[in-house]
Amino acid sequence: MSTELFSLSGKIALVTGASRGIGRAIALAMAAAGADVAVAARSEGDLESLATEIQTHGRRCLVVPTDVTDRAAIQSMVDRTVVELGGLQILVNNAGGTKFVSPLVALRPEGWDKVMALNLDSVFHATQIGAQAMIDGDGGSIIQISSVAGVQGAEGLSFYSAAKGGARLMTQAVAKELAQSRVRVNSIAPGWVATDLNSNLREDEPTDKYIRSTIPMGRWGTSEEITGAAIFLASDASSFVTGATLVVDGGQTA
Repeated sequence: MSTELFSLSGKIALVTGASRGIGRAIALAMAAAGADVAVAARSEGDLESLATEIQTHGRRCLVVPTDVTDRAAIQSMVDRTVVELGGLQILVNNAGGTKFVSPLVALRPEGWDKVMALNLDSVFHATQIGAQAMIDGDGGSIIQISSVAGVQGAEGLSFYSAAKGGARLMTQAVAKELAQSRVRVNSIAPGWVATDLNSNLREDEPTDKYIRSTIPMGRWGTSEEITGAAIFLASDASSFVTGATLVVDGGQTA
C-alpha cells in the first residue's frame, strides 16, 4: 500500500476545539499531511499561535473563533471555511469535554443541559451543516471525537456517557444516510489521554495510579497518539470506511 493514500494534499480541513490538546494535535498533523486547515475554538489567542505553527508546514490556516454551542456561529464557521479556504473536505468535531463528576442522583439539571449542549447538540449542528457543505462540494469525511465513556458507561459520568454515546450512535445512523453522497462519517473514541483538562487527575498520585491500573498498557495516552486515527479517517486510506468507531485507549475497553 502506498503511503500516498494517507496524504491530505489538496484537502481543506476544519477542526473544532483546536486551541489545545487533541484538537490542536490533529490540526497540526493534518497540516503536516498536506491539508489547509481552519481552526476553531473560543480562545483566539491560542488559535493564532497554532496558525503560526501550521504555516511552518507551508499550509494555509484560517482562524475562526467559534462558540460551538451557538448554531449561528457554527454556520458562520463553516461558511467562512468554504469561502476563504475554497471548500471543505474534512470536518473534525473535537470540541467537548466536562469539568465535573457527579452521581446521577446529585446531578443538577443545568449540568446535564450544559454537557449535552457542548458534547451532543454541537455535534448535531456541525455535522448537519458540514455535511451539506460537503454534499454541495466534492464530498468529504466527518470525524467525531467521542470517548470510551461513549462506548462503556462511566461511573459518575452518566451525562458525559450519554452525550458521547449519543454522538457515536448518531454518527452510525448518519453514515448510512450519507453513504451514497460521497460523505463518510466516523468516530474516534480516545481513552485516558493526558491533556491540560485532566492534569489535576495526573497530579493526584492515588487517582493517577488507579487510572493507569485500568489501562493494560499501564500509561496515559498522548494527544499525538490520536492523530494517526484521524489522518486515516480523513484520507483515501479509509475510502471504504464509514459508520465506524476507532477506539484508541491502550486496551482499556478490550
